[in-house]
Amino acid sequence: MKQIIKFIKYTGIITFVLLITALLFPTWTSHIKGNNSVSALEQVTINGSNHEVMIRGKDKANPVIIFVHGGPGCSEIPYASKYQNLLENNFTVVNYDQRASGKSYHFFEDYSNLSSDLLVDDLLALTDYISDRLGKEKVILIGHSYGTYIATQAASKAPEKYTAYVGIGQISDQVGSEIDALNYVIQQAENAGNKDDVLYLQGLTEQVENGETFIPRKYIAKYGGASRLIDNPDGNSIGMLFSHEYNLLDVIRYNYGLSYSLKTLLEEIIKKPLPTKVKKLELPCYFVMGKYDYQTSSNQARKYFDMIEADKKEFIAFEQSAHYPQFEEKEKFYEWMCETFVK
Repeated sequence: MKQIIKFIKYTGIITFVLLITALLFPTWTSHIKGNNSVSALEQVTINGSNHEVMIRGKDKANPVIIFVHGGPGCSEIPYASKYQNLLENNFTVVNYDQRASGKSYHFFEDYSNLSSDLLVDDLLALTDYISDRLGKEKVILIGHSYGTYIATQAASKAPEKYTAYVGIGQISDQVGSEIDALNYVIQQAENAGNKDDVLYLQGLTEQVENGETFIPRKYIAKYGGASRLIDNPDGNSIGMLFSHEYNLLDVIRYNYGLSYSLKTLLEEIIKKPLPTKVKKLELPCYFVMGKYDYQTSSNQARKYFDMIEADKKEFIAFEQSAHYPQFEEKEKFYEWMCETFVK
């Protein structure tokens, strides 16, 4: 019995040590070779709040991209290097965790004023910081998913800061997008003979059409409307822990921030659709959409594209992708980025 007690105490100590190590294990982003390369992961005070910023590229003289993640609250820093490794050859890529998201979520910070307007102001302030740090007059602005709701408004508010705006998984009329998604998943569920799914989804019809609810994303994912050529990368806690950039404490912060951000910010994209907020962009505008995207419907994005005024605009369809064309077809996305922005 004494030996058993001693063993339990011993293993308990080991478990405690391992837990603390996982919580506080140092994080970093892998080094990029080259005399003028940059590979930095750091906390930067932006607009009065500490933001986690990751900057990566083989040559700081290359064009700079600021990438605005989706969600709200879904940091892409833990998996960004998997899809942007090609981009880093010809661009310097900046990812940041938005206020109250991921490593930018701080347990004792007051987020009662969190809003899309504040996130837009944060993005504009971050743009100034990055432009000064990397010596660029303008940068390329890319938004993904909910990040397009923020980035489109920033591009409209301060077009002089940006070379162009690129919207991936572009948000538009989200009620229309949810209706498109509902029709799609019901059809796919019927094709698969999943009667329980069909009945449940049909029961959501009135609420979805009235803008009262979102379709649970697990159904969109189940039927291929989120990702097709990759596993859905958002919210993958195990994947985060195997990245260099996140430790266990960061994963905990990610989940707290995600819950708070969804509760605080998501309803606005229904009540204040982006096409009613931004109708004109005074810079080149590109919508990059996966054909099978039903998180932010490609059909609704096309309608918004046709409506919006811009100095130059182009709609680029990725035929094999859903909501993550920059990841699902990263070679094609890299080629398009180089053809468009590398002179």
